[in-house]
Amino acid sequence: MLLSEQAYQRIDRELTKYPEDQKRSAIMFCLAVAQQELGWVSTEVMEEIAHYLGERPIAVQEVAAFYDMFNREPVGRYKITVCSNLPCALRDGVKTLEYLKEKLGVGLGETTADGMFTVTEGECMGSCGDAPVLLVNDRHMCVHMQPERIDAMLEELKQNGDAA
Repeated sequence: MLLSEQAYQRIDRELTKYPEDQKRSAIMFCLAVAQQELGWVSTEVMEEIAHYLGERPIAVQEVAAFYDMFNREPVGRYKITVCSNLPCALRDGVKTLEYLKEKLGVGLGETTADGMFTVTEGECMGSCGDAPVLLVNDRHMCVHMQPERIDAMLEELKQNGDAA
């Protein structure tokens, strides 16, 4: 098994919310649990989830491919997603993305050599008035991210990453 017993306990608790014949409804939850535990969802993990739910692997792969929050390739310890949709782009979202890429020495979708950071571009995060907006590990939203705030955030993440 690729996922831990604790991951399957969480999944089992979630499955109690759905009728027996509608376990497919828990695919997103299962993928999120797997990603939280492993950092990304490989083809093998998707197949394991499908088997556990009694679904065909393609059903899980379709969900993982549709939502950009699921990492189907390994990413750094911290995935930083920058919103570059039009409202954010007009408020320095694109400049923020360029600043991050230059600061970390990576291209879009690339990971730093130390494995610490991956920079990605994302769709609307629903906080247009707070642009530029970015999301760390698909869970922590950062707003008004001007260069000095980005620098402070990166330094804090580096310190947290070194302590882990």
